[in-house]
Amino acid sequence: MPYSIALPNIQISYSSTLQLSRELLLVGGGREPADDWLRDVAANREIWCIDKGIDICYQLKALPKYLAGDFDSCHLESLTWATKKGSIIDAFNRDKDFTDTQAVLDKAKAANAYTILTGALGKRFDHTLSTILSFAHHRLPGCIVDEQESIFFLYPEESITLTMMNPPKAISLFPLTAQVQGVTTQGLKWELTKAELNQTNPYAISNEQKNNDKITISLETGILAIYICHKETGL
Repeated sequence: MPYSIALPNIQISYSSTLQLSRELLLVGGGREPADDWLRDVAANREIWCIDKGIDICYQLKALPKYLAGDFDSCHLESLTWATKKGSIIDAFNRDKDFTDTQAVLDKAKAANAYTILTGALGKRFDHTLSTILSFAHHRLPGCIVDEQESIFFLYPEESITLTMMNPPKAISLFPLTAQVQGVTTQGLKWELTKAELNQTNPYAISNEQKNNDKITISLETGILAIYICHKETGL
């Protein structure tokens, strides 16, 4: 059976038959998702926090099972709360050659879980780009999302179908390898058929949903990012 997952504003179905143990919600220290949106996403999912992400969870009293980082940016009150409540704490040395997010993505990969990363967009560009590339090249089944933006990843010989509650502002496709081949879309205003996209000419941006149809995107080779802008407020 194809693997499907529901988020508050979108239903996702993959062509791949993924044998996954569970769904993880990773909360980072980037732009804070809306409280109601985060509560919905966190329901019945195991929560992991990345450093300053514990501040977001503390505000909602959403206790993470696991918390990792060098803790150079989170508040002591939040960290103390998680410690007293029994969260598993994994502390890194600040002087290291990997990011907190990369370390947690390594652990998520080993957990064989569908990984939903939030609190990862909207602040520093270098952190955002590092996170997107790290997520993609871990080849994790999962996505980077909040109520404003979503990023999904396609790997060779995969397809994804997206059913959205409301028409998005824009849909863009970005190759995360030097080139991707065999990109075919259905449900967009400007369709692609077995197209080749490359990083030197990223033209496949600001597309639109057609007639509120489901959107299906398939890929033959490479790694493709599917970016969806749900709303522009606060970007």
